[in-house]
Amino acid sequence: MTRQLHLNAFLMNTGHHEASWRLPESDPYAHTDLSHYVGLARTAERGTFDSLFLADGPQLWNNLAQRPAGALEPLTLLTALATATEHIGLIATASTSYNSPYNLARRFASLDIVSGGRAGWNIVTTAGAEAARNFGLDAEPAHAERYARAAEFLDVSLKLWDSWEDDAVVADKAAGVWGDDSKIHPPRHRGRFFGVAGALNVPRTPQGYPLLVQAGSSEDGKAFAARYAEAVFTAQQTLAGAQDFYADLKARTRAAGRDPEHLKVLPGIVPVLGATEAEARAAERLLEDHIVPGHGVARLESLLQLPPGTLELDAQLPADLPPESAVEGAKSRYTLVVELARSERLTVRQLIGRLGGGRGHLTVAGTPEQIADRIETWFRQGAADGFNIMPPVLPSGLDAFVEHVVPRLRARGLLRTEYGPRLTLRERYGLPRPANQYLTPAFA
Repeated sequence: MTRQLHLNAFLMNTGHHEASWRLPESDPYAHTDLSHYVGLARTAERGTFDSLFLADGPQLWNNLAQRPAGALEPLTLLTALATATEHIGLIATASTSYNSPYNLARRFASLDIVSGGRAGWNIVTTAGAEAARNFGLDAEPAHAERYARAAEFLDVSLKLWDSWEDDAVVADKAAGVWGDDSKIHPPRHRGRFFGVAGALNVPRTPQGYPLLVQAGSSEDGKAFAARYAEAVFTAQQTLAGAQDFYADLKARTRAAGRDPEHLKVLPGIVPVLGATEAEARAAERLLEDHIVPGHGVARLESLLQLPPGTLELDAQLPADLPPESAVEGAKSRYTLVVELARSERLTVRQLIGRLGGGRGHLTVAGTPEQIADRIETWFRQGAADGFNIMPPVLPSGLDAFVEHVVPRLRARGLLRTEYGPRLTLRERYGLPRPANQYLTPAFA
C-alpha cells in the first residue's frame, strides 16, 4: 500500500499567529463560539484530514491584552463537534499532572463512544507554576517527577479502558442476564501516585482506547513517547533537525519493543499562503506588524525564565542563559528557541517576529505549490509521517490550505481524495485496535 500523508488540523481560536485577532476579518470572540469550531471542523473534514486537535491547559493563558484568552473545555467541545462531523478524528489535550485517571479515562471513553471511535488524547505533563498554584501547589513538580506520574497515570488508564471485555454485555432478555461479571476486571491498582480499585463505569470503546498522542521532545518526553505514544506532535525548524528527531524516536520505539510504524511523527507547520511568494511574504509582514512588542517580550521572558525587564528589543539574547538541564518547564521548546536565536543571531525583536506565528513551530510563507513542496520533501526524506497544520489566521488560513494545498497533495498521490467507509481514528492512522491486556497470556 502506498504510504499516505497524515494531516492534523491544530485549531486555536482566531489562528496561531498572536496578532491574528487584530485583522479586519477576525472575530475576537471566536474562542467561545461553537459555530466557529463547527465550521473549522467541517472545513478540515472537507480536506480529508485525519484529525483535528485542541490544545488546553489548567490555567488562564496569556495577558488578556495580548490575544483571545480562555478556552472551552476541549472534551466538552469535541463532544459537540462529534455530532457535527462524520469522519474526522477528535484529539483533546489533557494533563496527567492535574487530573485523576478514573475521571479522565471515563471522559475519553465517553467521547470515543459518542463519536463512533474517533477520540484521541494529547498527553501532557503541564509545565508552569501558574497551573500548579491552581491546584494547591506552591511550585510545579520537577520535570522527571511529572513524567513519572504520567507513566503511572497511563498504566492505570489502560487498565481502566481494558476493565471491560468487549463481550461483557450479554443482553439476554430471555434469561434475564444483561452482562457477565466474569468479564469485568477491576484494576485494584496501588502505586506511588494513584490508588484505583474498581472497574471503569463505561464499557470498552470502539477503539479499545483513544489514540495516544504526545508532544514533548525532551529526553523524558521522547522516552515516554517511545513507550506509549501512537502519534507525536513536535516543533522542528530544519529538515536535518526533523530527520534526526524522526530517526531517534523511531529507534527508541523499536528498542521499547514496539513497531516503529505504530508511532506517527507530525511536525507543526504554519503555512502563510499567497498567490505569489511576494503576496505570501506581504501577508507574513502584515501579521508581524500587528505584534505588540511588549507582549512578545513578556512571553519570551516567561519561556526563558527571566525576570521581567531583562530583555532588550534590539539586542540579542543574554549570553548567560541557563542550560536546558536547569529548566523545569517546557525543556524542548526552551532549547529550540534559544538555538534558533543563537544560530541566526536574531535580536529579541526579530525572534518575537519569528515566534509570533507558531511559538517555535516551522513557519513557511509561500505559494500553495511551495507549501506542498516543503510538506512532500519532509514526508519523503524521513522527517515526518505527516503534519500538524497550524493556520496563522482562522478560518481563512484553513480555508486557503484546503482549497489550494490539499488538491496539490492529492495530485501527487500523498493524500486521500475521499474518506471512503467510516473508520476509527486508529484505522485512519493505520494502527491496529489494541488487544485487551487482561486476555493476554500474562493475565489469562
